[in-house]
Amino acid sequence: MHIYLIGYRGCGKSTVGRGLAAELGREVVDTDDLIEQAAGRSIAEIFASEGEAGFRDRESQAIASVASSSATSPAVVALGGGAVLRQSNREVLSRTGQCIWLQGDPQLLYARIVGDAHSGDRRPDLTDQGGYAEVVEILAIREPIYRQLAQRIVNTDGKTPDEVKAEILLWVNSPA
Repeated sequence: MHIYLIGYRGCGKSTVGRGLAAELGREVVDTDDLIEQAAGRSIAEIFASEGEAGFRDRESQAIASVASSSATSPAVVALGGGAVLRQSNREVLSRTGQCIWLQGDPQLLYARIVGDAHSGDRRPDLTDQGGYAEVVEILAIREPIYRQLAQRIVNTDGKTPDEVKAEILLWVNSPA
């Protein structure tokens, strides 16, 4: 079974995923990387040419591809923030792994997004308003989905990626 890291942009899925995979001796997979490699373009370029629906189609394909190896090659998978929006994706995730929601305060998430040099290529605006208001609006839609899907919720506020990783490892390594 895969470990799927879910949550909003800037919560640390990719960074925590790399550390967690190394600690567990698993492959790390970032679905955003898979999408960009398959398309030969950045996420921002995909959004510009295909719109969000086109990007979500590509994302669903990446999730299905990764999920197909869950039984033979369990990995730590960092998902895009909106990967949970489609019911079909949620069904695949639930069937092939455990979801851990990396939760964060909207202001802290926004600060991380703004502070990340790669945000322009990897995080196109999802609404006309952009900025902090967008974070609040999108989180209001997605948080109930994250909560429903997650087997574990880890709040990332004020924590380093190593601290978040350690909290996840306690859960993963605890007896069932």
